[in-house]
Amino acid sequence: MLHNEYRTIDFFAEDALPAPQVTPAEAERIATEHLGITARAQALGSQQDVNFLLHADDGTPVAILKIANPAFGAMEIEAQDTAADLIASAHPELRIATVLLRPDGSPRRTTVDTRSGPAVARLLRYLPGGPLSGPRHLSPTTMAAMGTVAAKVSTALRDFRHPGLERVLQWDPQHADRVVAKLAEHIDEPDRRAAVRAATAEAWARVQRVAAVLPSQPVHLDLTDDNLIRCPDSRLATPDGVIDFGDLTTSWAVGELAVSLSSMLHHEGVEPHHVLAAVRAFHAVRPLSQEEAEALWPLVVLRAAVLVASGRHQAAVDEDNAYAKAALDHEWHIFEQATHLPLPVMIHLVKDATGLADVPARADSPVHPLLRDVAADDITLVDLSTGADSMDHGAWLEAGIEDRLTATALAGGAVAVATRYARTRLTQASALSAVSAATVPTGIDLWLGRATVVQAPTAGKVLAAAPGRVEIAYGPQVLTLSFGTVHPMVTTGATVQAGEDVAHLSSGTSFHIALRDADSPAVPPLVRPEHAAGWLALTTDPAPLLGLPAPGLTPQKDDLLDRREAVFATVQEHYYASPPRIERGWRHHLLSTDGRSYLDIVNNVTPLGHAHPRVEQAVSRQLRRLNTNSRFHYASVVEFTERLAALLPDPLDTVFLVNSGSEAVDLGLRLAIGASGRHDVIALREAYHGWTYASDAVSTSLQDNPNALATRPNWVHTVDSPNSYRGRHRGADAVRYGPEAVSVIDELAASGRPAGAFIGETFYGNAGGVALPDGYLADVYAAVRRHGGLAVADEVQVGYGRLGHWFWGFEQQQVVPDIVCVAKAMGNGHPLGAVITSKEVADRYRDQGYFFSSTGGSPVSSVVGLTVLDTLRDEDLQGNAVRVGGHLKRRMKALADRYGIIGAVHGSGLYLGLELVRDRVSLEPATEETAELCDRMLDLGVIVQPTGDHLNILKIKPPLCIDTTAADFFVDTLDHALAQLGHSH
Repeated sequence: MLHNEYRTIDFFAEDALPAPQVTPAEAERIATEHLGITARAQALGSQQDVNFLLHADDGTPVAILKIANPAFGAMEIEAQDTAADLIASAHPELRIATVLLRPDGSPRRTTVDTRSGPAVARLLRYLPGGPLSGPRHLSPTTMAAMGTVAAKVSTALRDFRHPGLERVLQWDPQHADRVVAKLAEHIDEPDRRAAVRAATAEAWARVQRVAAVLPSQPVHLDLTDDNLIRCPDSRLATPDGVIDFGDLTTSWAVGELAVSLSSMLHHEGVEPHHVLAAVRAFHAVRPLSQEEAEALWPLVVLRAAVLVASGRHQAAVDEDNAYAKAALDHEWHIFEQATHLPLPVMIHLVKDATGLADVPARADSPVHPLLRDVAADDITLVDLSTGADSMDHGAWLEAGIEDRLTATALAGGAVAVATRYARTRLTQASALSAVSAATVPTGIDLWLGRATVVQAPTAGKVLAAAPGRVEIAYGPQVLTLSFGTVHPMVTTGATVQAGEDVAHLSSGTSFHIALRDADSPAVPPLVRPEHAAGWLALTTDPAPLLGLPAPGLTPQKDDLLDRREAVFATVQEHYYASPPRIERGWRHHLLSTDGRSYLDIVNNVTPLGHAHPRVEQAVSRQLRRLNTNSRFHYASVVEFTERLAALLPDPLDTVFLVNSGSEAVDLGLRLAIGASGRHDVIALREAYHGWTYASDAVSTSLQDNPNALATRPNWVHTVDSPNSYRGRHRGADAVRYGPEAVSVIDELAASGRPAGAFIGETFYGNAGGVALPDGYLADVYAAVRRHGGLAVADEVQVGYGRLGHWFWGFEQQQVVPDIVCVAKAMGNGHPLGAVITSKEVADRYRDQGYFFSSTGGSPVSSVVGLTVLDTLRDEDLQGNAVRVGGHLKRRMKALADRYGIIGAVHGSGLYLGLELVRDRVSLEPATEETAELCDRMLDLGVIVQPTGDHLNILKIKPPLCIDTTAADFFVDTLDHALAQLGHSH
């Protein structure tokens, strides 16, 4: 019979639970003599048990030897092993640390003597991959996966029954208040001890409101980052393994999720709102009830409080337990994060995340308006949102912009000016910030154009009255008025009647109005958008007190993305799985509707910067006058094409205008084929040229089309990507690419199919900004021309000064193409492209028929093109590409000294690529890591995306107006993100 077969633990009957004292040598003897396995033992950390990893002679892990705390009886251990088997059977996609079996089919489990007394020892399945523990940042994908695993375990255990589950554990949230009461004295710091006790009392009271209806069931109760094991086949922190059933018991089912959430909170960069990804994932598999949603965050707080108290206690009673002592700091960090926001705010954030949010309250119509003799028609509403016209031209960045806008409205005759409740105020956004700003108002601000009286809208009780502030309770709500240094007319504790004077305000006064629940904590005037759903649930729109309509709250996540996917062909992908809604841009900034400012690192479409006023004014002026097609006779199309042709060397003097890069490449190929009379085309591998028939035919990027090389039409012939970093020939050997491409061209001609065109980017853009080997285009152009073909240069991405040292990419190669295709930068976001060639080549197009583009070369397009060229020159943006691009590249190269994942920094000017690899010798691409990094950068305020066939290169193509401050912010943020994601040397 096993030791303590029928006994189960009662924590409150134990003085302490120090881990059993067992050395590695003793562990090896136990494994051999009692469990039938000979191996070397390596000690692993544990709070109350003792664990060893057993290795074979060749170092291969073979099993985990777990020796339970002597306080745990055999029946409890049997329950744990049975539960593990049950989950493994229910969810074969999960790896579970089940007990290993003897040859006769019985579990490798027995009771052994230790210096701490008899204890149950058993061999458990070893799960390779490693735990999620440590400070490394957890991505939303990882946290969602953790939530999904917790939900699967919960559903598998729902109907499990076993007498070994009837335990009283210190980790069971049903006993959290008693555990903290018993152990809090071990928290030495008085302020921390008081904080733990206060948080426990508040959270426990919240749970008790719904405790009677919370479902109970068997729970693992320790699905933490320590006990969820990474999938060994995944490069990212994706859990698929579960270990350590030592806390198995019967408790509130929602506690399973609470424990998992708490363990996420100590990871670098994880804030409370981030873990909602796990809540949503859990809820999708195992739906939470309304009561469980209300109890979840209080249980997280209770778990955090118990961790702090228990950790200090364990460290005191088990002085040799390095594992317990090492956890003290991160346990306190968990508590700090769990209590970072007021409990009601987090409760409502959870309810919002699960679709269980309460219906927002509306203010009752007042007996008297709040402002005497100020009617609703006298109040002008000022729009400070992302979409407001008042935010044009970067006004959101101007200090004092709100006061200037309201002063203008008051000067125009408004009696009062008011902001809107819950409507994002872009004026509060911070540019170049790794943390979102508080942009969502929880009340209304007013500016007065004449003196008025604030009067009680309804009878109520004055909770507080002091210079500049009054709080009045009206039933379940509290009205707060904040008005600088004005002395109120009421006193604390007084009862006010409807219409009674509260304060006399002079003209020019500004003040704040807010309505909150009477039992809610104090609400800030502005809150961060990630927290808005939680704070706004505690407040009510005070607009009706002013006689204004209350439109109600707009859901945080509207259905716009669903609507897009319903009607917009899904092959037209969008950046990010959960993209921010971007409705404004300014220079190198992009602004979301929730007031988040992002640094734009990818927009080579807008070289002048977003919303450039010179372009806006030129377009507006031309639209007022004329916009038609280029068959009409007007000046701008002539002036623009003259300017464009003048930027090219002889003999490139003739211009075609189109709408896009794809059209430009398509037309360029048709020109080459028509002029040469030959239909075969040579193209580079790993290149993207467009989506039209011809431009797609010569596109070979495997990322854009995984079957690209196998599906090229027979008139397209490809040559090696001349990638000097990861191609077949690297470094100095890259000079071999040119002669090899020439051989292909010569062989094609010898077979009777000489190429009519060679097309290639002049600076290898799709591969991440890799410069072509010196002399490459000279060799290839000469070869294709020798056989009667033409050289087509794709300058769609790299042209127009982006490279800094050269206006055109072909200048870097010291060649002159026969045909140049350009777009993107030409219109600063306006659809505009061009093909420039010689008159001789252009005239041959007539053999193929007629050419016309309705809006290519329209008056508006031509004016835009001229304005972009003028601005590039006048603002010296090509020079800026040299200066800022050089600074940016130097700083990124310095990062490579600290982060082994950075393989290379490619490019020139502001066309750069940061290539991420898992090994600098094999150059194995870090594809998943790059995607994770881009997601983290978005959260830190930077929009950057991957490129290349392996999607392992950060494409760095910001507007050319980017300054050194923004470049430094990008590199500093990249440094921060790489460190958080664990990529340091």
